[in-house]
Amino acid sequence: MRHPLRWIFGRLILLLCLLSIGMTFGGHPAFAAPEQSTPPAYTAEIETQVENLFNAAMEATNKGNFAKAEQYWTEALDFLPNNPAIWSNRGNSKISQGKFEAALVDYDRSVELAPEQPDAYLNRGAVQEGLANWEAAIADYNKVIELDPKEAAAYNNRGNAKAGQGDWNAALTDFETAMELSPQFAFARGNYALALYQVGERDEAIKTMRNLVRKYPQFADMRAAMTAALWDKGQIGEAESNWVAAIGLDSRYKDTAWLTEIRRWPPALVENMEGFLTLSGDKGAKS
Repeated sequence: MRHPLRWIFGRLILLLCLLSIGMTFGGHPAFAAPEQSTPPAYTAEIETQVENLFNAAMEATNKGNFAKAEQYWTEALDFLPNNPAIWSNRGNSKISQGKFEAALVDYDRSVELAPEQPDAYLNRGAVQEGLANWEAAIADYNKVIELDPKEAAAYNNRGNAKAGQGDWNAALTDFETAMELSPQFAFARGNYALALYQVGERDEAIKTMRNLVRKYPQFADMRAAMTAALWDKGQIGEAESNWVAAIGLDSRYKDTAWLTEIRRWPPALVENMEGFLTLSGDKGAKS
């Protein structure tokens, strides 16, 4: 009988999560892991039920119904309480509902059950990063890299955590490694451009931004970053053109608090954006 211990771990890439649903962190109570009762004997009938729950959870996730997905994962755990993938995937569904500390409990259990599986560390690190627990996040990303030295997402996310600590030179190195490992990883290349700008390599940063916008015209983050960078250089026309495109894609770039606290842009670009918004009359505007 096939036992679904090899189910794929879902991945949580924090940047995508933040940009897609605009969540904030903090203010949630700690959660204890629930006690698990003795699971029923694993029969062919139960296997079918578990497979159905797995499929239902994935369908609910794809539809954005994360509470329902969490419910399905919980039901699956009644049958397979020692399956690390289910714990990790339920943690992902909790994150999507803003239940961060509760998700950490699930990721901790997943790591305990499968200490050599990198994805649980990657997911847990992303949550720690979002909670500004930089050292804990970096420790988890280091573990991913130890287990899989070619995991580009771990380098990208570790770069984000190092940037959160204010170490933009170290972040730049990690973003560059992520790019080398995965040349099509657009977000890593975008983060690299932002870090370049912060460390003073501004012309190279703008060149990288332009290349990304040329390849991905709907990359709102780079459109907005180019607005801030080009405004500072006095290239007002091109800055405004990119701004129209950026806010058409994502109006949150008008909010510098969001840029600082959620998207975590480098200070130099946030300062430029403040200036641009003040002169353009968009400062403080929100959809």
